[in-house]
Formats: sequence, structure tokens, C-alpha cells
Amino acid sequence: MRVLVLGASLKAERYSNMAVKLLLAHQLDVFAVGNQDGQIDGVKIHRNKPLIDQIDTITLYLNAQHQKEYYNYILDLKPRRVIFNPGAENEELVKLLNENNILSEEACTLVLLRTGQF
Repeated sequence: MRVLVLGASLKAERYSNMAVKLLLAHQLDVFAVGNQDGQIDGVKIHRNKPLIDQIDTITLYLNAQHQKEYYNYILDLKPRRVIFNPGAENEELVKLLNENNILSEEACTLVLLRTGQF
């Protein structure tokens, strides 16, 4: 399964960084987009918006204000679902996702992974 972490951070204490590591530990194909160049356990953080085929899930670690610039990017990737982690809730984006038949979920990726619900 291919997963994109949107809002990835190089800082180990950030939940997005922990999510990349835990997704890798679950042997998922992980991609990351953030605002700094670097790597998390070998996963390159892209500062641009790379087109990635067959993304199943996008997990958001950006607040609603910072998501706007990614609306078209998210829709163009055509994921099966988008997870809004705590602090990333966004009714406007949920509506756009619904209109494009993309599932949305308000949940914590770390909890979903640790409880086998991902």
C-alpha cells in the first residue's frame, strides 16, 4: 500500500516524523512531502508536489490554512482516502473529497497503525 505523509517534518518529536517511521515499520510504501529537504529513515521529503501513482492513503499533518495550496495536488493524486490527523480537520477539504468520491477520516494515523485499524 502506498501512503503519502503530507506535512512531513525532519524533527523526530513531530507526529508526522513518527508516522513515517511507523508506516515503514508496517512495511508500507511511504512518500513524504514537507517544507524542508531531507530524509526520514531513508524516505526523501519532497518540497515540491511529486506525482505519485496509486496512492492509497494521504495522511495530513497540516492545519486547514496550510492545506489550501495542496487541494488540487491531493485531488490529482486520486487517493482512496485522506486521514485528517488531530489539528488538521478541514470541512472545506472534506467537502471537496466527497465531491470527488474520496473517503475522508478524522483519526490519528499512529493510533490506527498501533491498533491494527489502518
